[in-house]
Amino acid sequence: MVTHLNVLERPKLTKPVLIEGLPGIGNVGKVVVEYLIEMLGATKFAELHSSHFPYHVFVGDDDTVDLPTNSFYYWKKQKRGQRDIIILTGDIQSITPEGHYEVVSTILDLCQEHKVKDLITIGGFGVQKIPDVPKVIGAVTDTKLKKKLKKSDVIFSGGNRVGFIVGASGLLLGLGKIRGIEGCCLMGETVGAQPFFTDSKAAKSVLSVINDILKLRLDMAGIDEMTQDMEKAIGKAKEIQSRIIEEMGRGGPAEELRYIG
Repeated sequence: MVTHLNVLERPKLTKPVLIEGLPGIGNVGKVVVEYLIEMLGATKFAELHSSHFPYHVFVGDDDTVDLPTNSFYYWKKQKRGQRDIIILTGDIQSITPEGHYEVVSTILDLCQEHKVKDLITIGGFGVQKIPDVPKVIGAVTDTKLKKKLKKSDVIFSGGNRVGFIVGASGLLLGLGKIRGIEGCCLMGETVGAQPFFTDSKAAKSVLSVINDILKLRLDMAGIDEMTQDMEKAIGKAKEIQSRIIEEMGRGGPAEELRYIG
């Protein structure tokens, strides 16, 4: 198995924070980071490919093909109180447990190269019905991080609601903690029973927290339109991934999609 990092540029960053948003429940993280990339005008500087990703290519409108990819973007702070940011987005996550560990380890290698000391991962938290204003549920690598996040309306439940976090959103925190990188996971309430649903409401709730803690002051008016544009493409990728998982005899995606990703 091979996981390869293709570096396009080596930006000079000052203690950047990593924000991860890969496809998952409600595609909350994916919507948030794609919106951040667009609104900040972030620059791509690296791409990650892995044989742990599904064995297909995407065919574009111009009939050209592209491998499933995780991409890294950077943005340098503009005002006092802001942070340099590395943003991780992508088409897909690993389809194997060992692949998740390998891919996340490669991501953390890049983080350490750029002296990342803290990170924010984003996911969806499955509920039965979408609330008018979705809450943001938090998990942290250290209890000292909770005080600041509570000021931004992040809710902590003492582990009663969140038993575990599946995929990159969880492993980045767990493996990052071993390497001395602190972080939190921000989970927007969304409908967990609809695996191909893309939830702009939950994304807005999470983005509001990120706006506050990183002092970005981004306008969120365009999220709904972006969500509509993204939904078809994300749904197609997740449907292919689900079929592949079923073929591998792991019990299908229904079990895993009940949780957070």
